Amino acid sequence: MSRGPRTTGGPYDPPTPRRELTVTSADGSRLHVEEHGREDGPTVVLVHGWTCSTAFWGPVVRRLAGDHRVFVYDQRGHGRSPAVGPDGYSTDALADDLCAVLDAAGSRAVVAGHSMGGMTVMAAAGRPQLRERVAAALLCNTGSSRLLDESTVAPLRAGRLRYRIQKAVLGSSLPLGPVTPLGMRVLRYATMGPGATKEQIQACARIVHACPRTVRAFWARKVLAVLDLDANLASLDLPVGVIAGEKDRLTPPVLSRRLAEALPNCTGLTELPGLGHMTPLEDPDAVAGAVAALVRDHLADGARREAEQRNTPPAQAPAGKESA
Repeated sequence: MSRGPRTTGGPYDPPTPRRELTVTSADGSRLHVEEHGREDGPTVVLVHGWTCSTAFWGPVVRRLAGDHRVFVYDQRGHGRSPAVGPDGYSTDALADDLCAVLDAAGSRAVVAGHSMGGMTVMAAAGRPQLRERVAAALLCNTGSSRLLDESTVAPLRAGRLRYRIQKAVLGSSLPLGPVTPLGMRVLRYATMGPGATKEQIQACARIVHACPRTVRAFWARKVLAVLDLDANLASLDLPVGVIAGEKDRLTPPVLSRRLAEALPNCTGLTELPGLGHMTPLEDPDAVAGAVAALVRDHLADGARREAEQRNTPPAQAPAGKESA
């Protein structure tokens, strides 16, 4: 009999997984993976972004785990997934890691990626595992190219000076140090909307400050600063929803609008008013609702058939919120 989610602690503390496992990627990198929720529910895979970890998805996991089988994993070098050598940071590595997790999950799934997690989904476009394993996807606060050109973290007019400053800041390997009131103010300005609560900012700061500084710098320099996945979008022809935060400085809504226009089968673009880059923390109801809607519309029937083959009753996907 399947066990439901164990969600001890506060709303922004990571829930206790039903199962933990280690998955090996194509180059031998080891990934920490957690399974939450119902064993007989439709499968969801959540992919976190730059400087985050499985803990980032805690509020969304809590909302999905009652009716879904939810997998989260630490991107290489983040959380409990060991760091790799300098050559191990690339969009191909991101795609390899996601494909390894999809194989481990073993069922068709809806995949949601936030920021670099969304880039991970785009990087895997056209891979056999994505075509065979993924029924639909959600891209949150992300872009396929021109990140530093469009980012507004530096409060300057668009141009070469802003680009250079943002490249230097995001690619810095300086330690962030302990979480302090000043550090939280800086993090809030860069990553969250004006309505973010103190509890949300504290949770975000704990997660981001825990990322090793060399890992943070390698991903920024080797992937984010030079990202160009535009050519992959035509191959991402499954149903894809897009979410943006109106006040997102790191990946402004213009990047999401470009995605929605370029994707062959975009199910809709939702721009969340007043929110910043960290929408899964700032409005987990909206993000979980969008995931649940994709499950209901594109995965639920397949999950029901799989459950019937296993002679177990399927979990009914909640209606959730429709993406606009």
